[in-house]
Amino acid sequence: METRVAGFDWDEANRDKCQKHGVSVAAIESLFRWPLAIFPDPAHSRGETRFKAIGRTEAGRYVLLVFTLRSRADGTFIRPISARYMHAKEVNYYETEAAEVEKR
Repeated sequence: METRVAGFDWDEANRDKCQKHGVSVAAIESLFRWPLAIFPDPAHSRGETRFKAIGRTEAGRYVLLVFTLRSRADGTFIRPISARYMHAKEVNYYETEAAEVEKR
């Protein structure tokens, strides 16, 4: 299923939550310019469907992003919920798994 996204849904609350982990708005938005691994997050999807995404910023740092999609009259928007830079152990695990998937 393909969803066309009109942009990002930012406000003070989600901007502050993401930036408290050192990830800027620009870094989060840049994730979507490159290939991104996106997984459903049913354990945290109570009132709305949430997703986890792993991607790299333009600077090459891996980020774990939790987001949802919000539909409004003017389109569907990505609403970041939380973001943080991944730890080295997580990056190594992700790269190992991604390499295995590519071999298939």
